[in-house]
Amino acid sequence: MGQMRGLNMLAAGLALLLTGGLVQAKEWTSVRIATEGAYEPWNLTLPGGKLGGFEIELMDKLCPQMQLKCTYVVQNWDGMIASLNAGKVDVLMDAIVVTDERKQAVAFSVPYARTPASFASLKADLLPGETGAKGVRTLANEPKVIAAGVADLQKALSGKTIGIASGTVYTGFIDTYFRDIATVREYTTSAEAVLDLTAGRIDAVFDDVTFLNSIMAQPGNQQVVFTGPELAGPIWGEGEALAFRHRDPELKAKFDAALKAAIADGTVKQLSEKWFKVDLTP
Repeated sequence: MGQMRGLNMLAAGLALLLTGGLVQAKEWTSVRIATEGAYEPWNLTLPGGKLGGFEIELMDKLCPQMQLKCTYVVQNWDGMIASLNAGKVDVLMDAIVVTDERKQAVAFSVPYARTPASFASLKADLLPGETGAKGVRTLANEPKVIAAGVADLQKALSGKTIGIASGTVYTGFIDTYFRDIATVREYTTSAEAVLDLTAGRIDAVFDDVTFLNSIMAQPGNQQVVFTGPELAGPIWGEGEALAFRHRDPELKAKFDAALKAAIADGTVKQLSEKWFKVDLTP
């Protein structure tokens, strides 16, 4: 009898283990979303402290649809991934570009935008070629292709000082292709790099064109202009997306479904055209 009881208890224990994933799957009712609040027009801090921007308005529409209470947590980009994996926040939203390297640390949603990048300076003729979309160069994510595509830019920036926000997908690009021929100065935020540019302490900054467009529209920044071509394509990965912990697949699935619906019904297009003046729907 004792043996039979032991077998029954073992069977019950195995059943619990087999169904544990279903029992333990978390039902999300609230999430903490980390954002920089300083990367216009993706996210920004308005007078009075309220957050605004493309990503904030997108989440303000999606969270009620997902029946989620979303709380925004403002912090610098360079500590976001560590904060996520430490459980301090649940979602990262900061124009984060999907890359293979980042996939090892976080799980990404479906992309909700895809943007090119460019150099900006106080001199439009600092770099050769047409600026903006007219001079766009689409580059595959292959070292030989990239090196050939930026050779003339390297020559023009030889001996110059380039500003870049640390820890971004653009930081690695600048480090790889320009650090040997120019002085590279890293900043905590992109806005700090622009401040040094306008003060004449650096010669150029490199960043997302949507951020630079927003900066150029601000009072006091009219002297900042694009220089050289836009760089676009697979070089920047799959596009911008939300980031989650690998151990939260059900939360990622919830946001994936909401984002796909927002892309399909034109919500992403509408907000993109409002904030970027162009449709960046991937």
